Amino acid sequence: MKRLFLLGLFALATAVTYAGGYRVSLQGQRGLAMGHTGVAVVNNAELAFFNPAGLVFLENKINAAVGVSAVFSDVVWQNEEFGQMARTDSPVGTPFYAYFSYKLSEKFSVGLAAYTPYGSSVAWEKDWAGSHLVNDIELAAIYVQALGSYKITDNLSIGGGPIYVSGSVNFNRNLTRSLTDLEGNRSNVTVDASGVSAWGWSAGAMWSPVDSLRIGVNYRSEIIVKAEDGDADFENVPNSPLTPFQDTTFDAELPLPAELSVGVSYQLDEKWLFAFDYNRTFWDVYESLDVDFANPNIPDSENPRNYKDASIYRFGLQYIANETFTLRAGYYFDESPVQSGYFAPETPRNDSSNFTGGLSINVTDKVAIDASFLYSRFEEINESYDYYEENGENVPFEGTYKSSAFIPGLGVTIKI
Repeated sequence: MKRLFLLGLFALATAVTYAGGYRVSLQGQRGLAMGHTGVAVVNNAELAFFNPAGLVFLENKINAAVGVSAVFSDVVWQNEEFGQMARTDSPVGTPFYAYFSYKLSEKFSVGLAAYTPYGSSVAWEKDWAGSHLVNDIELAAIYVQALGSYKITDNLSIGGGPIYVSGSVNFNRNLTRSLTDLEGNRSNVTVDASGVSAWGWSAGAMWSPVDSLRIGVNYRSEIIVKAEDGDADFENVPNSPLTPFQDTTFDAELPLPAELSVGVSYQLDEKWLFAFDYNRTFWDVYESLDVDFANPNIPDSENPRNYKDASIYRFGLQYIANETFTLRAGYYFDESPVQSGYFAPETPRNDSSNFTGGLSINVTDKVAIDASFLYSRFEEINESYDYYEENGENVPFEGTYKSSAFIPGLGVTIKI
């Protein structure tokens, strides 16, 4: 009978997996407007994220860039066989970034970066058909990085630094597909972990073989996030020896995968710049998530994910219209790491096409306003999650997912 309540074993997995299965590419308005390229683009302090090796090539002594985006997402699930449909009603996500660099000399710059590569939310309709897998989830992860950038020669530099990650997660789902208390309230559990932290690092290089061409590479390490003594709160559970679930704590680990990005930028003339980035994320490190509950009556579990490595192909253009306006546009194709049979509704994403645009307005010689927008269209997919068990039997959850997102963003660039 305890196998009816494997939610307790799966809850944290789905909660933290949201960070693994959904990568938020919103780390700079200028870069995002150009298809989120930037590994080989010397534009502003956004280099702190895209490739810190390029910070030393910024002309001004002090450079800063701050910004925020608003994520409006829409996900629809439908199972035509049973006439079921549900739609997310998620709150607006607001990922942000803040970058700063200071040139100590012509050969050496230092910097500081704070950004949110994992941070959003998904909220399905209450008691929908997949509520035994997820009702809602909120995730926040902030990366803080100290940086150094050194110019080896006039056209070659290196850079990087340590990364500190701090985050939290809150997740809710129903215990089974039908269990209720005596008053008919669905039995559910909420898991919550805050103050989760970990360390990683990044390193990059930038080279200009000729004045019009730049080549860049940046590597961001795998980061192991450990949730210790998180809270698991069970509600509306029937008072029965067959349902021995009580509030408890849990421990778990999740690897945030390593990323390798390479890019080129080419100055076509004084006004036009073209950029291309290739990103490879090593998702195959994420095979499963082990959950350890402090309550011995709740058995521990391994939750398979079996992700695969995935690539992103990014293209961007920049056009300097005049001294006041700079226009940008781009496109990128983002492969999903989720394999067939592992498609869970807390990460409702598939391969996507992403269209971007934006502009900068030079208010003064020292201050510019940066704006961008992103429209993401995920390929419609009919898929299932095949690893949920109830009454000792495997119960796949399947349907057709249609997903899209519209994301406007605004930022400020300062140079002194």
